[in-house]
Amino acid sequence: MKQILVTGAHGQLGSEFQSLAARFTDYHFQFTDIDTLDLSRPQNLEKFLKNRQFDIILNCAAYTAVDKAEDDRDLASALNADVPAVLADYCETNDALLIHFSTDYVFDGRDYRPYREDDRPNPVSFYGKTKLDGENAILFSLRRSVIIRTSWLYSSYGNNFVKTILRLGQEKQEIRVVSDQLGSPTCAADLAGAVIHLLPVFLSFQDHQIYHYSNEGVCSWYDFAMAVAEAASLPVSILPVSSGEFPTRATRPFYSVLDKSRIKALGIAIPYWRHSLLKTLDLILRKDS
Repeated sequence: MKQILVTGAHGQLGSEFQSLAARFTDYHFQFTDIDTLDLSRPQNLEKFLKNRQFDIILNCAAYTAVDKAEDDRDLASALNADVPAVLADYCETNDALLIHFSTDYVFDGRDYRPYREDDRPNPVSFYGKTKLDGENAILFSLRRSVIIRTSWLYSSYGNNFVKTILRLGQEKQEIRVVSDQLGSPTCAADLAGAVIHLLPVFLSFQDHQIYHYSNEGVCSWYDFAMAVAEAASLPVSILPVSSGEFPTRATRPFYSVLDKSRIKALGIAIPYWRHSLLKTLDLILRKDS
């Protein structure tokens, strides 16, 4: 039975892996998060891994507060760059497979076409830089790995854009949302399901592989917010604004759509973002009722 470690187990993606684990009896999962393994100090991870044997590590742990990362640089670097480096060293020594989750924010968003895996990264935020540093640490010190870049992640678990719109839609009469940043939402349940399905394929790799995964389709944050509001029948007006009218601490890429041809060639079907949004909204609303 393959032994799998999942870091960041209480986050959106880690929670989705937990919800799927019982269905896949060929694998034994161990889930960790800050309550059992504080990754803010990478030496804690080194101590945890010592004398433990895992076949696969799913690294869902990350510092994801994009704006706060501009000031909280030490912690963002520790979680997004140092932790992947420690995991890579462990996997190289123990012949384990590391599957690491990265982000569309490694790109600058200036190429208005879907980004391919071999396009040159050029992050425009400190968060994006730390995520790229994590990728490079893995590629530098590990023979084989799978890096999966994703975008605009949301789930029925944790905090995310969908839940923020649901909350604000009940609290306010009007919400302003940027309409000039384009990307693709990703349902964390879809991503987790695809990864579990592809584990036998990933285990056969003997080198590095980078894949992009998001739901099908393209939208702006405004379009995304409108879809949430309409599906949930929220009594709120949503106004489109430019990024210049809605300044943030960190710069965002204006266009970060990911080309998914490579991962689709492995035989998986990727749902359209609106379809997955409706399923997730149903879960969220049922939990809250």
